[in-house]
Amino acid sequence: MGAVDKLRKKLKEGEVYRRSDLATWSSSVDRDLNDLVTEGALQKLSQGLFYYPRQTVFGKTPPDEKVLVRSFLKDDNFLLTSPNVFNSLGVGTTQLYNTKVVYNHKRHGKFKFGNQEFDFRVKHHFPKKPTTEFLLVDLVNNLDTLAEDKASVLKNVADKVTSMDKKALKRSVAQYGSVKTKKIFAPLI
Repeated sequence: MGAVDKLRKKLKEGEVYRRSDLATWSSSVDRDLNDLVTEGALQKLSQGLFYYPRQTVFGKTPPDEKVLVRSFLKDDNFLLTSPNVFNSLGVGTTQLYNTKVVYNHKRHGKFKFGNQEFDFRVKHHFPKKPTTEFLLVDLVNNLDTLAEDKASVLKNVADKVTSMDKKALKRSVAQYGSVKTKKIFAPLI
């Protein structure tokens, strides 16, 4: 059995691997990775990041976004979201965005992995799972970057606040709001 076959046996479908992870299983990791990419067994997502595709009846599937981000960051402490979730708040946002936002403690900037682009933003505080209160605060934090009518959205946010849990919203504003966002919410809560 050749070195490439030994390395292939260690791989699991649907997993994302860093070059450094695979180096423990190969004496010539770059050559073996090149061979696996050339034959189509592995897909190179970016420098030092590889995906072993899961095969379905429809073809090869892309990597799960959470698995991809976890492998890239070497960490589970992140929140993967999108500006599209603001549309669920009912405050007049309607645009669709082709952007994934990753709040984390390590990386900042836009990174492309295969066909997917992620906007990594370093934040000191973010929840494990987004709540309605967090999403409303995050919407106001990011309102200047959205293609929406800002005045109309802010009016709808003010209306939305009246039907929300004020204590939970106040906590979210204090924990996650920017200075500008805190000033906007101050008269509302």
